[in-house]
Amino acid sequence: MFFLRAKKKGEENAKDKISKTNVCTYYCNYNSAMLCFFCSSYEAGGFNIDVIKNSLIFIPIEFILAYLCEIFIGSPLSVKFALKAINPEKNDHMIVETAIICATVGIMCPLMSFLATILYNGIITVGIMGGSFNNFVINFIPYWLQKVVLNFPFALLSQLFFIQPLTRTIFRAIFESNEKKSAETENLAEKQVA
Repeated sequence: MFFLRAKKKGEENAKDKISKTNVCTYYCNYNSAMLCFFCSSYEAGGFNIDVIKNSLIFIPIEFILAYLCEIFIGSPLSVKFALKAINPEKNDHMIVETAIICATVGIMCPLMSFLATILYNGIITVGIMGGSFNNFVINFIPYWLQKVVLNFPFALLSQLFFIQPLTRTIFRAIFESNEKKSAETENLAEKQVA
């Protein structure tokens, strides 16, 4: 696989990839918490205390679902699709990474919107608020498409301009400090031997 090859400068190994996925999923869900409040208030006809209660219940569920979908579906497929469209040896690293980000959003946004439709229009509306199950089944595709249209611009822009740059900055700070410490340790060991 792409991230299990021998590590060259700038490439990630499997542990780095999973760590980066954890950080990205955390920030995505932090942003999705805001989106969660927005979608809940939109569904309820306005922002109220029930929106806050329902959103706080479903944010951990969304986090777990997003994490599992990202690890098992989104990340492998997005890398595969992006590398079919872009040659990493001919293109700049930022272009390749941007293609992977766009592919991830293209996969994860419809998938998470599908799951959010089940959670918010199915479980909350039908199960908790006592809505009509037949109405949910009949209107499932329009509800889902509406969520995709609302979520996609937010997801793409937040990934490109907030989440990925912040994640890269965090990883650069962590791994550069670790590399400096290991280089200093090696230098000290060499000086002590000599």
